Amino acid sequence: MGGLGPADRETLSNLGTRHEYPPNDTLLSEGDRTTFVIVLLSGWCTVWTPTDRGGRLMLALRRAGEAVGDMAALDGRPRSASVSALGPVTGLVVPGERFRWFLASRPHANALMTIQLTERLRSADHERRALASMTVLRRLAERLVELADRTGRLEDEAVTIRLPLAQHELAASVGSTREAVAKALRLLREQGLVRTGPGTLAVADLDPLRLLAAGHPHGTET
Repeated sequence: MGGLGPADRETLSNLGTRHEYPPNDTLLSEGDRTTFVIVLLSGWCTVWTPTDRGGRLMLALRRAGEAVGDMAALDGRPRSASVSALGPVTGLVVPGERFRWFLASRPHANALMTIQLTERLRSADHERRALASMTVLRRLAERLVELADRTGRLEDEAVTIRLPLAQHELAASVGSTREAVAKALRLLREQGLVRTGPGTLAVADLDPLRLLAAGHPHGTET
């Protein structure tokens, strides 16, 4: 949404209906055959799929400015994952046929959507490799660096991440258990790399965390 010009943003806004979603509400359900698209105007969402053990594997986080549900709008196939509100969310619900018309008539918007889909494909490929070859500690370090880069704010000489992301949701985002992530967080705290508090997680030093995410240990072991 942020990459569109004023005229394109106005056109897209006129094609949909604003909708408010409370925390934990389901915006899209895996397997549904609906084709509408939701452009996130505020808030954060989780994209997830259920596991065989009854839990959730979090595939991605989506924030304001991004679209969810676009794959079903473009190919007409069932939803490939569920999307839930991480906190209060405002979305613009656009019927699939209107969204397709918008992309067909706006080359710049079509190019932005292509870039988004390409980035998500690359991210999905990386996540598969990470689950197969990276330790929980390294995957967690990588996720914390990503969140710090996307949402972090400098507070008290640390990059603070303020997201309503519970520890079990953080674990789901790296494809691990809550217990394993709690252990990894404890190691990072002991190394002085992160500080945790109610509803917040502060990265005290991003550089060694980036090294750890890249596979260069910073005195920690798994």
